[in-house]
Amino acid sequence: MCDKCQAHCCTMPVEVRLPDLVGLGWVDPFEAEHESAKNIAKRLTKAGLVGHFNFKNEIFTLARRANGDCCNLDAHTRRCKVYELRPSTCRLHPQVGPKPGYCPYGVRQVQR
Repeated sequence: MCDKCQAHCCTMPVEVRLPDLVGLGWVDPFEAEHESAKNIAKRLTKAGLVGHFNFKNEIFTLARRANGDCCNLDAHTRRCKVYELRPSTCRLHPQVGPKPGYCPYGVRQVQR
């Protein structure tokens, strides 16, 4: 199913937690342990990697381009540029995410 979809899921908001950002290499493990999530969010927002930070739940939303694509999606190939390091939300899609069980490819509900 994913080979033919042209990355429709990569147009949905990608919510991640701090360990995902460490996995992506955007946050150093030492920084994650000793710096506040708020300060990390400020730095990553300024760098254009994070588009939103939920202070209450400490959930980061990855930045998106003007057309809604994830910042990690290659615009030409429609493939993830960080596929091997992708966040757990992406690895577990469509079971987890902003719309659990929803896959925008073919606009259908996916069995859990």
